Amino acid sequence: MPSARASVLTAFNAPLELRDLPLPDKLEAGAVLVRTEMAGICGTDVHLWKGQLPIALPVILGHETVGRIERLGAGVDRDWSGRPLAVGDRITWNSAISCGACYHCSEKKQPTRCAQRRAYGIGHRCDQPPYLLGGYAEYHYLSPRTTIFKLPADLPTESVIGAGCALITAIHGVERTGIAWRDNVVVQGAGPVGIAALAVAKSAGAGQVIVIGGPRHRLDMALRFGADHVIDLDDVRDPAERLKRVRELTGGYGADVVLECVGIPQAVVEGMELCRDGGKYLVLGHYCDAGPVSFNPHVITRKQLQVFGSWSSEPRHLKQAIEFLRANQERFPFHEMVSHRFTLDRANEALAMTAGWQVAKCVFVPSAP
Repeated sequence: MPSARASVLTAFNAPLELRDLPLPDKLEAGAVLVRTEMAGICGTDVHLWKGQLPIALPVILGHETVGRIERLGAGVDRDWSGRPLAVGDRITWNSAISCGACYHCSEKKQPTRCAQRRAYGIGHRCDQPPYLLGGYAEYHYLSPRTTIFKLPADLPTESVIGAGCALITAIHGVERTGIAWRDNVVVQGAGPVGIAALAVAKSAGAGQVIVIGGPRHRLDMALRFGADHVIDLDDVRDPAERLKRVRELTGGYGADVVLECVGIPQAVVEGMELCRDGGKYLVLGHYCDAGPVSFNPHVITRKQLQVFGSWSSEPRHLKQAIEFLRANQERFPFHEMVSHRFTLDRANEALAMTAGWQVAKCVFVPSAP
């Protein structure tokens, strides 16, 4: 039986295992088989590896993927935007599928909260058919109702994977929060989500964007993406001093909008103080459970804050992201985020480097025949 190699998470806080998994003999109606061209390593993958989200194992991680169509199931002839699809086309897709009919999907129009929603690389076991349901593999099976997007020829794969799920997450979050023309914005975190939030804030009309984070190579990337100021956590270790710096840069008031893109609970406590009175605070980086933190709710009342949460994204955000990437390749060079490439047999090295913040973006380039 034909098979494909995959790097599999079999136990939390343990090395991934390289396995051969069966390729499907035939596709169900509406499904697509894709040969993986490039798969990104997201910070969420590190959290999953560490067991910070309860998922069933074993699983093939990876929810940021570009591939070429190998086979099309019956009834699949166009992408989500209506473009014709054919074998050999380069595509990407939303990592999650919602049911479309439940209370959250149909009535409240919040499909990210669908109880039936399952994500590739997170919510699918790989020890049962169709097995190949994550990006860390030579091939990827796309189930019926996956929202697929054919990629334009002038948009590099590196741009799509460099932006990854961070860009669509940031688009969804800023959409919920709102950034007004000339707002002062603080971004907590200079990883992929922080860089994406910076780009979205700039394109939304922010007057200045201040990025707080580290290490230095990530802050240099933030400056490349147009950050007006950066505050290095290694240089400014005292939260009180960081607050002082932000207020100095914002006329003494604090930021109109603060975007948390770190996933560290303590950052939330600091971030709310960075807001001006009457400002907005978005918790965006806590997809996984990194634990609780103590804070004084009086801060929210006293500062009259608006506090928002945002979870993942919807298909329309991926459509917007592709258009955004295509139009802003020079201004926001997401392709430069791809700093290290790995084969599947080096998955543990890639995860460790990502966990240690040693890189901008690690990707897999599987050696499929």
